[in-house]
Amino acid sequence: MGRRLGQGICTLALALAVGGSAHAAVPIPEGPDASTLPAFIGAPAEPRPIHGTTVPQNPFMAPNGRSNLHDDAYMTDAYEQSGPLGHATSRSSTFFGRECASTAFDAHDRIVTVCVGLDGPQLQLLDPHTLDTLAVFPLPPRIPSGGSPFTDFSGGGYFYLDNQGRAVIPTTTGHVWVVKESGNGFALDRDYDISSAVPLGDKIESALPDWAGRIWFVSAKGVVGYVDPATGAVRSMNTGESIGNSFATDETGGVYVVTDAAMYRFDVASDGTPEVSWRSTYANDGTSKPGQTEVGSGTTPTITGPYVAITDNADPIDVVVYRRATGAPVCTQPVFKKGESDTDQSLDAAGNSLIAENNYGYSSPLATENGASTAPGLERVDVGFSGCHTVWHSDERAPSVVPKISLGAGLVYTYTKEPRTDGKDGWYFTALDFRTGKTVFKRLAGEGLGFNNNYAPVTLGPDGTAYVGVLGGLVELRDR
Repeated sequence: MGRRLGQGICTLALALAVGGSAHAAVPIPEGPDASTLPAFIGAPAEPRPIHGTTVPQNPFMAPNGRSNLHDDAYMTDAYEQSGPLGHATSRSSTFFGRECASTAFDAHDRIVTVCVGLDGPQLQLLDPHTLDTLAVFPLPPRIPSGGSPFTDFSGGGYFYLDNQGRAVIPTTTGHVWVVKESGNGFALDRDYDISSAVPLGDKIESALPDWAGRIWFVSAKGVVGYVDPATGAVRSMNTGESIGNSFATDETGGVYVVTDAAMYRFDVASDGTPEVSWRSTYANDGTSKPGQTEVGSGTTPTITGPYVAITDNADPIDVVVYRRATGAPVCTQPVFKKGESDTDQSLDAAGNSLIAENNYGYSSPLATENGASTAPGLERVDVGFSGCHTVWHSDERAPSVVPKISLGAGLVYTYTKEPRTDGKDGWYFTALDFRTGKTVFKRLAGEGLGFNNNYAPVTLGPDGTAYVGVLGGLVELRDR
């Protein structure tokens, strides 16, 4: 372990012992090389709006773009509004020694986020401009599982805001908590016990509502089911196949889940039980490549138009597109280089266009320390009448971020780190032209381990501010 890396981990670990309450933001500590790195590269962008996917509003979720990590029930990772355009873009941060990955926005535009530390997760309410902490609500602690805490997203890594502005959070104890804002803080509003379906030894990965209001869930060991919010009754089935990501729901009643073995659509049978409407296997070489958290697809399924899309686990990986009604295969398109190709991120969708990101080489936070980085890049794949085809390739290196599309700006936002022989670790908020894939600008987010995003997404706020969850807490980038 290098000296700088050891110091960084010790600093972050010490913060875990500090209790949380309302307080002013304290910036994330940077490494000593921060002032020697270029703060801005490129030129400000001119917004060139693009057409996106038409996403109906799930009636049981907060408005699209504000409700969950992937922006909507279709998991498009696309925003209507513009994000930063590079006009004197400022940056600020708040230090928790916790990664605030999953971020949503309440009716007052405040940040609602789950920040996960080595001891466990916390629900936090933050001021969207100052990043001051307004309220903290402790969630059940981690249950040791023997795996890496940097790749365990259960117990709060995914949550959503419902149509009443309440945070619906899977916990580490086999429950789903519904937490409301109350006065100057939070209060537990409902507690659904689903441990009969997900007992100790398994864990809930994610929960989302269908269009009838049932709260569906998936577990790490392959359980798929739902809880009836009116009665608390739980209905489930076990696929017997590991699940490491979230899922998508649509207005036809479909629930789209990818396991390490296959892509599924689930619906509710006439007797109320979950049933498999279709199942389609995908190419899988049986290896967990560096950058993946599973031995299978690393993507949350993405719905766009009549399609649902994932990546498989071939070498190189493929973008795989299905008909969401029937599961019929539409097309398959390889992305990135053989021997240097994997992803653990959902595909971004805008109409018939899908954006894939390469995470090959991100085996842990150590993989990007002391000037190191991962394999490039990002690619746009379009679905056409005769199949899929690659539109562009970018050599930008985004080790593990969930990229996002801004339809209003015509940009793809990602979070990059270039390899350097001098050992400096600069992390950059980066904008690509959606049409061409060319890099438009980069803004330094920070230097050092605390600014490693470790699988967290870029998130756009209602006013176009960009936020990135990082190991140190949360980074904010906004145009002046």
